Amino acid sequence: MKTIGVVGGVASGKSLVSQMLVELGAAVLDADRTGHDVLAYDPDVRDAIRRRWNEAVFTPQGDIDRRAVAKKVFAQDKSAAADRKFLEGLLHPRIGARLETLRDDFAAKDKPAAVLDAPLLLEASWESLCDFIIFVDVPSQNRMARAKKRGWSAAEFADREAAQWPVDKKRHHATHVLPNFGTEAELRTAVRNFWAENIGKIPKG
Repeated sequence: MKTIGVVGGVASGKSLVSQMLVELGAAVLDADRTGHDVLAYDPDVRDAIRRRWNEAVFTPQGDIDRRAVAKKVFAQDKSAAADRKFLEGLLHPRIGARLETLRDDFAAKDKPAAVLDAPLLLEASWESLCDFIIFVDVPSQNRMARAKKRGWSAAEFADREAAQWPVDKKRHHATHVLPNFGTEAELRTAVRNFWAENIGKIPKG
């Protein structure tokens, strides 16, 4: 089984590429969902977050408020960088271990490939889990327009972008570059070509 990492700038269409790979037969290693599970169910993580921010990032029901945490770590102030480093150091090793276990489970089930859908794949050093890394190439102005359609402000887009590696650095680490500034049909063709060349036969249907 081959593992495919998908990287790119904010709002580049990484999830769309991942979904197209799934349609071809890939299993999904969802880092966001795995991170949600770690936040929700790992008692050591909850205790560490409570010590860091007290009750400010918990809901009245006692759950971690992910929006409140995001405001802490993506804000443009002096404490945000330290907060982000704390959170990444807390979560990334735990998420990575779970993703590795899931990958091994999929391999045991004879899946042809798994796609690692992780916004911070390279920043978290999860590229070691991957056989291929696809960079989804989209100009900044296109990504900004897409982010606005999602309801993000220009400041929110900039904050998220600043919290990740520069897109040129991501491109440098990629094994394949797929353009996503044309039509969805063109992107689908590029994904299918990648699959045929590196994974196996295109499934019928």
